[in-house]
This record gives sequence, C-alpha cells and structure tokens, in this order.
Amino acid sequence: MKRIIKIRNLDCAACAAELQEELAAIEGISEVSVDFVTQRVALCHEGEEPLKKAIYSITHFEEVEIADGSAPAKKERHLKELISILVSAAFFIPALVLDLAKIGSEWIAFGLYLAAFAAAGWSVVLAVCKNAPRAFRGGFHPSVLLDENLLMLIAAVGAFALGENMEGAIVMLLYQIGEYLQGLAVGSSRGAITRLMSLKSDSAILLDGDTQREVHPDELSAGDVILIRKGDKVPADCRLLDETASLDTKSMTGESYLKEVRAGQDMLSGCINEGNAVRASVLRPASESAAAKILELVENSAAQKAKPEKFITKFSRWYTPIVVLIAVVLAVVPPLFQNYNFSEWIVRALNLLVISCPCALIISVPLTYFSGVGTLARCGVLAKGAVYLDGLASVKVAAFDKTGTLTEGRFSVGNVRGDGRALALAAAVEKASSHPLAQAFEGVPSPAASCVEELAGRGLQGVVGGKKVLVGSYRLMREQGIACEEVQSAALVVYVAEEGRLVGSVEIEDKIRSEAKDALLELKKTGISEIAVLTGDTESRARAALQGLPVDEFCAELLPAEKPARAEKLKEKGRLLYVGDGINDTPVMTVSDVSVAMGGLGSDAAIEASDFVLASDNLSALPKAIRGAKKTRKIVIENIVFSIAVKAALMALSLAGILPLWIAVFGDTGVMLLAVLNSMRMRAKIR
Repeated sequence: MKRIIKIRNLDCAACAAELQEELAAIEGISEVSVDFVTQRVALCHEGEEPLKKAIYSITHFEEVEIADGSAPAKKERHLKELISILVSAAFFIPALVLDLAKIGSEWIAFGLYLAAFAAAGWSVVLAVCKNAPRAFRGGFHPSVLLDENLLMLIAAVGAFALGENMEGAIVMLLYQIGEYLQGLAVGSSRGAITRLMSLKSDSAILLDGDTQREVHPDELSAGDVILIRKGDKVPADCRLLDETASLDTKSMTGESYLKEVRAGQDMLSGCINEGNAVRASVLRPASESAAAKILELVENSAAQKAKPEKFITKFSRWYTPIVVLIAVVLAVVPPLFQNYNFSEWIVRALNLLVISCPCALIISVPLTYFSGVGTLARCGVLAKGAVYLDGLASVKVAAFDKTGTLTEGRFSVGNVRGDGRALALAAAVEKASSHPLAQAFEGVPSPAASCVEELAGRGLQGVVGGKKVLVGSYRLMREQGIACEEVQSAALVVYVAEEGRLVGSVEIEDKIRSEAKDALLELKKTGISEIAVLTGDTESRARAALQGLPVDEFCAELLPAEKPARAEKLKEKGRLLYVGDGINDTPVMTVSDVSVAMGGLGSDAAIEASDFVLASDNLSALPKAIRGAKKTRKIVIENIVFSIAVKAALMALSLAGILPLWIAVFGDTGVMLLAVLNSMRMRAKIR
C-alpha cells in the first residue's frame, strides 16, 4: 500500500538521505523516497505495523514532525541559526582582534574562540549525539554517523587540539553561515509550491434558482451552476453559460494575456475572471480539475527521481565513510615516514574532511530538478517526475495524434449528403455511444438506438427502428461490401448505411488549433528533426486537414493496434516524443520514449499513461517544456562538473599543505552556495 506523508523541519539534503536509508531498513517498508524540498515521504508498506515503525522513525529523526496540513511550516529554525551566527560572531571578532594584535592573555582569546565555537556549534554537537545511537539501530549505518555534522565537528575539535584556535572557531561559524544560506535557498524553492497552491480557490458561489450560496469548491458536483464574479478564481473546470468571458490564464499557461471564452467553451480552474460576472456549469469535481492535477503532479514528482539524483544519493552513502577512512590513513601513515610529524598531516587530513563534504551535489542536483518541474508547471506542463525531464531533453522525433491534439477536438456537423435520414441515423447511433464524435450531434433530433457497438478504428454499428445501421469510415463501408463513392473533403466524413445500403454521409468539422503551426515550428528550433502525424484518417484527408503545418510524415489509416508498430519505426530515427489525447493513444504512449497527454480534453487513460500533461491543452507550451528540460539537464551537469572540479583542486592544495583550514571551509561553503544559486536559474521564465 502506497502512502504519502507530509512532514516539516527537514531542511537538509544529507538528512533526507539518512532518513530514507533508515526507513528502507524497516521490514515491510519498500520504495522509500524522502524529499527535503517538498517535505514529503513516499513509501509502500505491508500492513499497519511497518507503517507505525516508519512514523516512529520519522517523528524521532532530529526535529522532524508529521504535518497535519493545517499549520504552516515552522520558521523558528532559521531564526535559531541566525541568532547562533550573530552570537558566535560577537565572540569571534573580539577574539580575532586580540589574537592578531597580541593584546592581553592568550587564554582570553582562547576563551572567546571557544565561546564562538560553542555558540555556532551547539546544534552540530547535538546532531552528532543523536546520530550515534541511530547509526546502530537495526545494524550499522555508516552514512548516518559519518555525515557532514561529524566531519565539521572533527575538523573544529582537531584544530583546537592542534592549537589552531582561530581556525577551530571559524570552521563552525562558516559552516553555520552556509547552513543558514542553504535553508534560505531551499525555503525560496518551497515558496514556488506555496505560490502554486494559490491556484486553488477557497470558495465558490453556487446558484440554486434565484438564490446564491457560498460553498467550498470541494462541495461542487458536475452539472452545478456557479457564478464567477470579476476577480474571482475559477473554482473548478467548467463550461461558460453566458455569451463571453475574459480570463487571465497566466497561472495556468505562464502567459500574461487575456483569453476570450465564448458560450459553450471550457474554462479551466485556476484562471481568473477579468471581465463581468458570468455563469458556468461545472464539468467535474474540483478534486479532478486542472489546478488539482497541477498541484498533485508537482508534489508527487519528487518521488520519481532522475538518474543523476539516484546516483548522487547512492554516491553520498559510501563517499563520506571512504573519505573519513582516507583522512585517518593520511593523518597516521605519512608521519611514520617523516619523523613522526603528525600535526602537519593531521591538519591536511582535517582539510580533506571539510573539503570532501558532498553538500553541493546532494543539495543542488535535486533542487535543480525540483525547480525544473515547478517551472514547467508554471508554463502549463505537468511532469510526473524529474526522471522524465532527462528523457524530454533528448527527444529527436515528435509524433502527434490528429483529432483533439493538433485539432481543437470540438466537433460540429458540416455538409450532409444523400438521403435526408442520414443525419438523424448518424446522430442516433453516435449519441448512444461514448465516442468523442457524439458531441457533434448534440441538439440534432434523432430516434433511439440500441445494441450500439464500437468497431475499433472504423466506426459504430447499432439498431435503429429494428434495422441494422452502420456509421463510420469509407474503410468500414468497403469491409461490409456496401457500395459507395469516397467523398473528397478536408473534413472528417462519416458514412451512414442501413441494412447494407448506403443512406448518405455527414461531414464532421474540426478546426486546427490556432497555435499548432507556431508550436510545431518552435519544436523544430528546439532540435526536433522530424514531426509525424499518426491518424486513422486517410492520407489525403489528413494532408488536406493539416495543410500548412510543418509536418514531415503522415502515417494514415492506422488502427489503434497499428500505432505502436509505427511508433517503433519512428524510434529508429531517434528518441520519440508522442502527443495524444484519447484512450486509443495509450498503447503508443506506452512504447514511446516520452509521452504527453492533453490535460483539458484528454481522457483519463491517456493522462494516466503519459509522462507529461498539457494542463491547458495549449501546444505552444510543448517547445517551452523541451527548452526547460534541456536547461535543467545543462544546469545539473554544470553543478556536478563544477563541484567536483573545485573540490579536486582544493584537495590537491590541501594535500600539498598550502591550504589553511578556514579557507577549506570557506571553499566548501562557497561551492555549495554557488551550486545552489546556479540551480535557482531554473526558476527564470522559459521563452
């Protein structure tokens, strides 16, 4: 059974890794993911007993608490850190002045340095004392004991023991400054989620006849009529009942322009009504709305970690214990061959411990992916996990479904040919089915149909007035041996036959999305080498319908079962991105390298099978998503290379004996902060 537990007061990436390891060691607990940015623990448990043990471990891990969702996260920890830093600095600065000026007794300076160490390092000492028994709970967990707290404590105490009092104090002071700045950076990223929470509306006005009643959005049901006043957020996905409405869609699409909506068109939750008060009919509960999908996917995305994140987590578990062992060897072995000069090599070993702290990597890498997921969400693209960002960044071929993806998916009846009964018969069969084309026949008078059955990829059959009626493609007519001539039209042509005889045909019109052409051209600029369309239409009709779009290949007359095979062929040309909206798209989404579903019009099956969801059904968000994914990967690589290169240089200088301990601490903190600041670049707007 899967469980998501919201927590608070977990502000350290290394601590998150330790808690994850501790939870994974509990029998009956599997698939554990602890994310310190979103403050969530995701795990699978077998029964209630393992869950109780997991909750006990969580609540007894440092200052971590279970969040009930009603209280805001505490901020006192940052205040404590700031006070510790200020008090420590108040002792350190006079000590440094006395020390450098050689004023007064050395013991006074030593006492002030010691006070500065105590003021800044009390939380570190406390953390080490708490980690010691936890490290041996259920076996030995070296990464729990040998974390950055122990490394810094050893370095500071070692410096005092060697008489380097100033360095012993400044090690702890600089470390606390780094921790404080790290907490501010992480808190800033959490603020992005807080701002996303503003997508949710706190109330809705329900219309019941002539009366108005204010309710919570969760109380709304499909079919309810609501009033949306000027300045109100749309509380749930709904359909406009009045003539026009002006919506600010920035919160959903990232674009600051007003969208004009006409009667009968959909309005997504999270948008703001900037025009006059309007009435709308609720399409689905607020819990299933576009805003709810955004919040759920962004929050849950942290559990789906990318390969670099997983590597860094595993790397840090073994890296620190190995470095500690190397430092011990460095402090003990070389002096044996150099006249037992232990103090010099102990300083070098302490430098190595400080420099080796992997904070820069284990903080910046997940922070970058998290920021990338949040940035895409602001553009209206929902990623189901950081793992999919790397895949999106490397796609070379894009394939699209036609109807509802490149077209608006809003059908209307066009030309009707043949017997006057063709339209009524088609409407009768279509209305009795769940086929998307049925919406085109809303309001068309028709008799009742029974025994309606879908013929995959070809059409429908049913019984109307006791007679067998076929409604579908030209291909269906040929298969059934019904004589008819193919109608050449850019619209979708539905043929109608009764008792084996053609009655006529109905054209179903579906307009190309206004942004489709520009979106496909932008995709080309992102590095997509080929764009294909997979459709069940004939090639001539598909070409006519999509005329003017920069499409390289049309794969037409495909049954749902044939699309995956065609997708496999396209994958031979490079990593494949597939964009679709219907149930029949789920098989090809499964075989594609990366899949995207249309969130507004898309079926639940397509959304479930996809890696990304276009919350606003706007194709122009797709090239932005690819640029965002590429930028995320670039920043991750930059942070990894930069952190390792600088640390390697600092280690070399330390081993050469030309790097003071305080410079080592400053360098380690600086690398971490620069990596975090570089990660924050992901929060900039993607163009």
